[in-house]
Amino acid sequence: MNYYPASIRNLIRQITKLPGIGEKTAERLALHILKMPPRNAEQLAQSIIDVKDRTRSCSRCHAWSDEAVCHICQDASRNKMQLCVVEQPADMVAVEKSGAFQGVYHILGGVLSPMNGIGPDDIRIADLFRRVREEALQEVVIATSTNVEGEATASYLAEQLQSLPIKVTRIASGVPMGGDLKYVDQVTLKRALETRHVF
Repeated sequence: MNYYPASIRNLIRQITKLPGIGEKTAERLALHILKMPPRNAEQLAQSIIDVKDRTRSCSRCHAWSDEAVCHICQDASRNKMQLCVVEQPADMVAVEKSGAFQGVYHILGGVLSPMNGIGPDDIRIADLFRRVREEALQEVVIATSTNVEGEATASYLAEQLQSLPIKVTRIASGVPMGGDLKYVDQVTLKRALETRHVF
């Protein structure tokens, strides 16, 4: 890489710090940036600065936002009586992209993981319970991952919420659309059979 001047080498090094970007991809991106019109390169640099300066956690649901309260929490057309609990902001984005949920969200900021020293006080569980008590909620939809930590978190939340007069549901999991049964792992197939429904 010494055949590039220091400025290009530095840009390549910075780009390789991004997840999933190896040195060859970083080199290609750096050279593309070098060929960009100066205005486009400035806009790219400014957008990176802006996202770091402006993006914050929504004070209500903890999603990414440019304001104190995110656009979903502010949206009067959303069903404020239905709350979907997810692990991270990216999980909320995935649910939103599906178009299947029109309620509001609560982002935990992680999952319970006793092996890693993460308990209920280390994620936003107390804040969730406060919202359930203070807001006129009818249903809490638990949409944590189906791995061990996600399942443990879902079970903990369901157990803690069962004493409250609120419907608690869990997103279904099982065989993916277009999936071939012979290639589906046994745990996923077991879950699909356990959560089967009538047509």
